[in-house]
Amino acid sequence: MNAYLNGMFVGLLILSNIISVKLFHIGDAIVLPAAAIIYIFTYPLVDVTVEVYGKKAGRATVQAGFLTQILALVFIVAAIHLPAAPSFQHQDAFKTILSGSFRVVLASLISYWVSQNLDVFVFHKLKIRHGRKKLWLRNNASTMFSQLIDTSIFIVIAFYGTVPAGMIGTLILTQYIFKFAASIIMTPVVYLLVGLIRKTRSENGLQTIPEAVEKGNA
Repeated sequence: MNAYLNGMFVGLLILSNIISVKLFHIGDAIVLPAAAIIYIFTYPLVDVTVEVYGKKAGRATVQAGFLTQILALVFIVAAIHLPAAPSFQHQDAFKTILSGSFRVVLASLISYWVSQNLDVFVFHKLKIRHGRKKLWLRNNASTMFSQLIDTSIFIVIAFYGTVPAGMIGTLILTQYIFKFAASIIMTPVVYLLVGLIRKTRSENGLQTIPEAVEKGNA
């Protein structure tokens, strides 16, 4: 099951990077990149991994996502610079959609690395304290805190100096409100996945997860 979690995590990351160029609005005040509707699912997947398989597995998932994003970036750049066939009339659109500015890409990678590792760290610490109890608390606490850091780092690096200083705070606040609400909504999904994985392991007669993992020490 861990392989499925990793596959979904990496797939969602790459997909979020591809669609991030589009902006959408909620009402008149909140403007978000389309990636927001996908990226919010990555944190619960990491939390489920740490909950069931331990901290090391969570860190491995984060590292895999980071390396995959870099590889995807390399191949996308290569694809953009391949000579377009005469019959392909959409080279400019292709380049516009798939090529983000260096600054935005850098902001994305840095915010990802810091926030996802922070999510694993906070979740793990709360897991040690509570064991299997209070999954809702460590899921929401780790996700909400790390999402705040993620949003702040990304907005500052990507937009500082290019938009009015007052707008930086507005962008961080509006995006975080959306992510905060999404974290609460996703809590039942975390419980569902954790329960499903544990049930599947039990039904398939797989070896019980080590006690160290259950207490968050692995």
